[in-house]
Amino acid sequence: MPCRYRIDTDRRLVISTGWGRITFADMRAHQDKLASDPDFNPEFNQFVDATAVTNLDLSVDEARKLADRRLFSSTSRRAFLGSGLSMSAGVVRLAEAYFRIVKKRESISVFHDREAALKWLGLGQLPQQELEMSDQERVHD
Repeated sequence: MPCRYRIDTDRRLVISTGWGRITFADMRAHQDKLASDPDFNPEFNQFVDATAVTNLDLSVDEARKLADRRLFSSTSRRAFLGSGLSMSAGVVRLAEAYFRIVKKRESISVFHDREAALKWLGLGQLPQQELEMSDQERVHD
């Protein structure tokens, strides 16, 4: 599965990383694993690094199904970082609008700048190595 996550309980942060081609099934499985992780807290914020995603194979209906799951609380902030992926950014922006207008919950924003995303999450400067996962931390594959 081309998705991983790490839970930083000290910072109350879920760091999700994706790469390559990601499908609805991949994203659904990622959500399922995260929801069943004993360290997961729905009050945590989330940083999603999609800079290595090359293709997001997701329909509007599938995006809506993922958005309808109440994985994070209404107070959580979720920052999506992408780089030149108009398709990915478009789907995330659709989810962002859906949450704000229809669901009136969760703060979601799309960023193309890592520092801006981290600042929005209230993290200030977080060293790059803390956002990247070592082989030992990839236990949640």
